[in-house]
Amino acid sequence: MAKVVKFPVQPPEKFGFRPVRKKRESPAPKSGQLNLFTGAKVVRLNQLSPFEEALMLDEHNDKTAKEHYLKAIKEGDSVADAYCNLGILESKLKNFPKAIDCFTLSLKEDPRHFESHYNLANLYAEIGNLPLAKVHYQMSISIEPEFPNSYFNLGLTLAMNHEINEAVEMLLEYRRRTTDDDHKQVDELIESLIRTV
Repeated sequence: MAKVVKFPVQPPEKFGFRPVRKKRESPAPKSGQLNLFTGAKVVRLNQLSPFEEALMLDEHNDKTAKEHYLKAIKEGDSVADAYCNLGILESKLKNFPKAIDCFTLSLKEDPRHFESHYNLANLYAEIGNLPLAKVHYQMSISIEPEFPNSYFNLGLTLAMNHEINEAVEMLLEYRRRTTDDDHKQVDELIESLIRTV
């Protein structure tokens, strides 16, 4: 007989996407060949790189941010970060296949890109692919274990997948990593999950 998991009156919402908010250092070059052009630098008059310009436009909800992220990718400027933020823009437009493509291209560039794993997990959870959401939340936790939202969202995903004991463990971990202000809602959720076991 199946058990129905009843959430509190208003179920908590998962934490949303996490964009890359600043330019990162480029990952180490791939082994096998030396880069002969490491000393060269393009000098821009506006002092912003293509990625930084795209980010600034994105933060001001400018519709041209997408084109600027594509320009950053084309110029090789923070490629993984640009694909990640582009994936968020595509998700907001409900263009889920394109968003998934952007996040996976980001991960192709940098397999340990935290924000791409976290955002891809959120997207998979949103479209109902709980097994893939679970994998990417777990990856985001392994990369950045101090980020509490991954634990909360993984807990919700596990609860929706009827993995109640594991869900409670993740929600308790989220609770340990957050302040008392964040505990009321998660305590209600944990209590309702425990009643279903």
